Amino acid sequence: MDTTPKPTTEPVLVAHEELLKSLPMGDDQDFADAHRGFLGALEPAIVKDAAGRVVWDNDSYAFLTGDAPATVNPSLWRQSTLTAIHGLFEVIPGIYQVRGLDLSNVSFIEGERGVIVMDPLISAETAGAALGLYRRHRGDRPVTGVVYTHSHADHFGGVRGVVSQEDVAAGRVPVVAPEGFIEHAVSENVFAGTAMARRAGYMYGAALPRGPQGQVGTGLGQTTSTGTFTVIPPTLSVSTTGQEEVVDGVRMVFQMAPDSEAPAEMHVYFPDLRALCTAENATHVLHNILTIRGAPVRDPHVWAGYLTAAIGLFGADLDVVFASHHWPTWGRERTVEFLALQRDLYAYLHDQTLRMINQGMTGPEIAEAIELPPALRDAWHAHGYYGSVSHNVKAIYQRYMGWYDGNPAHLWPHPPVEAAHRYLEYMGGADAVLDKARTSYAAGDFRWVAEVLNHVLFAQPDHAAARELLADTYEQLGYGAENGTWRCAYLSGAYELRHGGFGTPVSPVTPEVLAQLTPEQVMDALAVRVNGPRCWNEQLTVDLDLTDTGARYRLVLRNGVLTYTTAPQNTPADAVIAVPAAALPAIATATAGTDPAALAAGIAVDGDRNAIGRLLASLDAPAPDFAIVTP
Repeated sequence: MDTTPKPTTEPVLVAHEELLKSLPMGDDQDFADAHRGFLGALEPAIVKDAAGRVVWDNDSYAFLTGDAPATVNPSLWRQSTLTAIHGLFEVIPGIYQVRGLDLSNVSFIEGERGVIVMDPLISAETAGAALGLYRRHRGDRPVTGVVYTHSHADHFGGVRGVVSQEDVAAGRVPVVAPEGFIEHAVSENVFAGTAMARRAGYMYGAALPRGPQGQVGTGLGQTTSTGTFTVIPPTLSVSTTGQEEVVDGVRMVFQMAPDSEAPAEMHVYFPDLRALCTAENATHVLHNILTIRGAPVRDPHVWAGYLTAAIGLFGADLDVVFASHHWPTWGRERTVEFLALQRDLYAYLHDQTLRMINQGMTGPEIAEAIELPPALRDAWHAHGYYGSVSHNVKAIYQRYMGWYDGNPAHLWPHPPVEAAHRYLEYMGGADAVLDKARTSYAAGDFRWVAEVLNHVLFAQPDHAAARELLADTYEQLGYGAENGTWRCAYLSGAYELRHGGFGTPVSPVTPEVLAQLTPEQVMDALAVRVNGPRCWNEQLTVDLDLTDTGARYRLVLRNGVLTYTTAPQNTPADAVIAVPAAALPAIATATAGTDPAALAAGIAVDGDRNAIGRLLASLDAPAPDFAIVTP
């Protein structure tokens, strides 16, 4: 098959021209704001790890200049040009941001003795480079505090690049985070982390070449860094709106915002600086109600409510709003209007989706029918560069109504491969479908071509002509997408059809993350890896004694289910395993092929010496390279 990228087709070119007519391209306020306060840049804007491997390369986006090429949606090109701007910026005197050194921003708030680091990026290397850039222009100030605004990896993974565990443990550097932070930060990355990470490779275009026919950015930022992912647990938990803390002389007033963009999230107001950090709840995009990498569906109703509350709490004394992505907004009138429009965006999608649900419409129908009001349609920061109206509306439907749309024909469908064979039989075979698909491709009906050729490939994965045309189709859909993650997903699908699977380029399931698992989370992580059918007839009871905490857990494997309890037991277990809590992460990552003797030091077994082996034999290893665009 022909694996070369193709030029933009006429239907996509026409769509770009029509879109340009509707965009306020003369409004360049975002560019002024994105450059405001510039102090200096990292040159070259490349970050390497200790072994010399490049973990971040912002210079690879140097092509983002001038007008959009034919292969990129002009609205997305504008957004990517903005998010590729990198350097150290003064937000206001006392608050500084480094942007363009990772997917997210890191902020520096100057205190009496040093500097507080807010949201230290994904990788220790990029966070360390950002701190170095800050110090180059603001002096060699010590880090005197760390703030995590929320529980997503791009806001804490680089923490060891700015502070050591020793300084935190000694009480020299407090780490502030919202209540529930570590539980959610860990669980999201462990329970379904393998599947999320594989899909994130599509979402962020991790394997794509950077350029006008490849990855141009994600809308939220350019992409994710690939350095050392770390975590240090918080030492100061924020649990109440209005809670005030002082770190290094800096007053911070917190607004809790759980179950908004993240399950553990908070806004931070600096009353002496008249500045509000909205974490990731008010940025220069329509964000995700459900990210396409996969996650629990977020609540746009409470999200909007938190923004309403923020205006009420802080709007009267506000000079600047900044966030964990993108550039700030200055001036009281502009900041309040920005917050209000972001609030209206999420509230409108929520309320109108429910209105149409109650008129009998399904998620896909609502996604096609819904229109934003003019004020939102014309606001650049309400465009769907990261989230989209289409997939957010479907997510809201899913949140309230679930996967089933009420039509009995959709209650028990065949799975994809079996359905594909039946579709092809009804449609006259693969070659007949391909002939019709070529006609639809020429007409620009790429959505339909993708749907029917997906059936061909799921029935006949080696059909070369279908693979080639489907790859070309995904490519055209990518060229046309305003949404950065849609573009990445489409072009990643095309890449894998042409070149084979690229697997999972980056996984957040690291030893440091696993080390934060509670005993209960370790056992939950084991339970979701039990191969049920293989263990239908296995009966195993194990008491797990944690030698350093004194806790005892009864684990029971029966009927292909692993359960646990701390309740006192009056029947003996098959075995008692004595183990320090620190060794549990090694058990969490073990598989059926793991030698029990090699798990960790300090494990002792009383009773059935084969108990650990029997338990490990029940476990499946995750599959990080599973297929997506083929069976």
